[in-house]
Order: sequence, then structure tokens, then C-alpha cells
Amino acid sequence: MMAPRKLSDLAKTIRSKNAGTDKITFDVIFRERDVYEAVKRSRVLTRETIAALYRISDNRITDFVEYDPANAIKFTILRPRPSGSPGDPDIFGAQQYAPLLDIEVPIDA
Repeated sequence: MMAPRKLSDLAKTIRSKNAGTDKITFDVIFRERDVYEAVKRSRVLTRETIAALYRISDNRITDFVEYDPANAIKFTILRPRPSGSPGDPDIFGAQQYAPLLDIEVPIDA
């Protein structure tokens, strides 16, 4: 029986940071290969789910990669305004990962 687990309980690292002034990049990194593969199979992290989670259009996601050598899922989004410009609430982009923490993953891990 599969019981949902929070992504934050499964991943080793979940983070966000600037990728230049106009983009924020996200990393979700897993310690164990089997957990990483199970999260990939669950399809809770896709371009579509990320767009829905962040309430952005798909065309603001510039990159989405399942990077097997590092057991990592990485994606990059365009900022609504450049880093450090008036109205920017997170100059380093380091606080944007929070919505990922509570994603429920149907997994036996």
C-alpha cells in the first residue's frame, strides 16, 4: 500500500537560488537512487505540476531536467522582475523553494 510522504521527507536537499538576474533555479536532490526513481515515476514534479504549483505559465519554465547522475530534479523559472529591482521580495531567490516542501508523493520508501 502506498502512503503519501512529503517531498521534504524524501529529498536530501530542496533549494532555490538566483541564476543570473532574471531567473531562479531550483534543485531537488535525493540521497538514494531508488527514492529518486520513485519520485520521478510518481510524476509529482513535472513542468506541468511546477507551473500549477507556482501559478505561472509553462513558458516561464526555461529548463526542467531529471538529472540521473546526481539523483536530482532541477528546473529554472523566469522571475517576474529582475533581482533587486523595486518590488522584488527575494533578491537572492533563496526563499522560493518553500512550496515544494509539502508536495505529497505517493511512494513506499
